[in-house]
Amino acid sequence: MEHLLNRFVDLANEMIAEESNHPMASYIPTSELASALDLSLSDKPMDDDAFFSTLRAVILKTPKTSSKAFFNQLFAGRHEKAVIGEFFSALLNNSMYTYKAAGPQIGIEANILSKVRDIIGWDQHSGGTFAPGGSMANFMGMIAARDSINKDIRYSGIDKTYTAYTSEVSHYSIDKNAAFAGIGRDQIRKIKADGFGKIIPCELSAQIQRDIDAGYTPFFVNATAGTTELGAYDDIHALRAICDHYQLWLHVDGAYGAAVMFSKAYKHLISGIETADSFSFNAHKMLRVPLPCSLFMVRDKQCLYDSFSNEADYLYQTGDDEFNPGKISLQCGRRNDALKFWALWKSIGTQGLEHMVDYQFHLADIARNYIRNHPDYTLCSFDDSVSVCFNYKDYSARDICTALYTENKLMVGYGCTDGKEYVRLVTINTQNSEQDLLDFFRTMEAFLAASETENQALELAAAPAF
Repeated sequence: MEHLLNRFVDLANEMIAEESNHPMASYIPTSELASALDLSLSDKPMDDDAFFSTLRAVILKTPKTSSKAFFNQLFAGRHEKAVIGEFFSALLNNSMYTYKAAGPQIGIEANILSKVRDIIGWDQHSGGTFAPGGSMANFMGMIAARDSINKDIRYSGIDKTYTAYTSEVSHYSIDKNAAFAGIGRDQIRKIKADGFGKIIPCELSAQIQRDIDAGYTPFFVNATAGTTELGAYDDIHALRAICDHYQLWLHVDGAYGAAVMFSKAYKHLISGIETADSFSFNAHKMLRVPLPCSLFMVRDKQCLYDSFSNEADYLYQTGDDEFNPGKISLQCGRRNDALKFWALWKSIGTQGLEHMVDYQFHLADIARNYIRNHPDYTLCSFDDSVSVCFNYKDYSARDICTALYTENKLMVGYGCTDGKEYVRLVTINTQNSEQDLLDFFRTMEAFLAASETENQALELAAAPAF
């Protein structure tokens, strides 16, 4: 084991050095993947030298999501203390269902959940758990809401046509989760968003009333704290008032943006989250914790037992249920996603998390200011977001992003609102400097200028006006 760990360290150091010198991995078309890398499996064992040689080739050709050229998804960068926590989670290999199996790691998880509870202003009757990703945390919210309206559902099944409500620009997991929960995709009502990407409360209220009049049973409203494309924050207070009027469960999908809870300057974006019945939050997005690290929180922790508990004498052999989190989890065997978050938080403190969030918004301001001061750009998004959306000249956003990726220049994604495409630059990597943001634009501009001059294979389709 010691020998292999030394080789692992050597390869990790080479990977990090390569990432610094060449921030983009060479693009491999899917049609060439099988011939470019030996990914096959065989009956015969491979000696260590051949194994590490093959592993090295795979690692160096894998997209570098922590490099200064990665602006593609809502996660990026790596914090060294969080990575150390992740390493030890793998080495310890505890399953987080009982104190007997995980010992003090259960206390680490409990302390994180308790601290998050305190930060948002909930009391000791609230609680939470770790989920295997933001989509599953949202699923847990829908299940808890479903069971709260009729506790017999978990035994006898769905007995009515239930309806759930979410923004037209919310995360796609809401649709999937409705199918998983037996609600049905057709019973998800997509409520219109305004010009800033926020759900329109009066449209929500009107749709709920129409469904009641038609004999449906509304039960769940999903608010979003940081929409996937524009990074918009729904008005939680307004949605809470509607939910109170109709006696509905309010869940806040804060997988992307709820990390603003740590910032005095930006916490107002989730004002009212303390009134939610549940919310999700991904530390692997804005807080640079390795994937996955997702929390699901409820204002009344009894909901967790009502929806997710099941007795298993062969497993739960310590008496204190507070230290048997498997009873309130979606899973049985569950990896330790808490240690890496704890290692980060313990090392830099809540003040360090606040600085991280504030700096991401600062980088977004740098990008927006650049766009606003250059006539070739059109800004398509708004302040108070770490998603900076824009169009450049008459280029198609889709073509820009595809060409930058396949030509090994940058990784950045595109989005679409009301049929209008735009480049979506995410300023979530706090390893980036202001200069790195400016270099992003200059790299893109130089590449596109060269494409025009050399008449390369980039098709120049006019981008729709936003």
